[in-house]
Amino acid sequence: MNIEEFREFCLSKKGVIEELPFGPDTLVYKVAGKMFALISLDTEEFKVTLKCEPNFSSELREQFVYIVGAFHMNKKHWNTVNGDFAPTKQLIELTNHSYEVVVEGLPKKIKLELDSL
Repeated sequence: MNIEEFREFCLSKKGVIEELPFGPDTLVYKVAGKMFALISLDTEEFKVTLKCEPNFSSELREQFVYIVGAFHMNKKHWNTVNGDFAPTKQLIELTNHSYEVVVEGLPKKIKLELDSL
C-alpha cells in the first residue's frame, strides 16, 4: 500500500476528514474531530501513526520490527507503522482498529450521528 492508497482508504471511512493541523509535514485523519491516523510527509519512507488499544500496542511492537512507539505521542496508545514493510492487509487491519478505538470512545450522540452517515 502506498500513501495515495492509504489516503483513499481513510477517506472512504464514515465521517473522516483530512487535515494539516500541525503544519505541511503531517497529514492527519480524524473522525468526529478525533485523530486516528497521522502520516509524516517529510520523509521518503511511508510511515503511519495509528491509535491502538494499550495491551495490543505493546504486543505489536514486540512482534514486528516495523512497528514502534509513536514519536511525540503517548506510546501507550500510539504506534508508528512503517508502511514500506508492513503487509497491506495488516496495515488495513491496524487502521480499522485505530478508527474503531476512536469511534468507541465517542459520546453516544456522536456515534448515532456517525451511524446515520
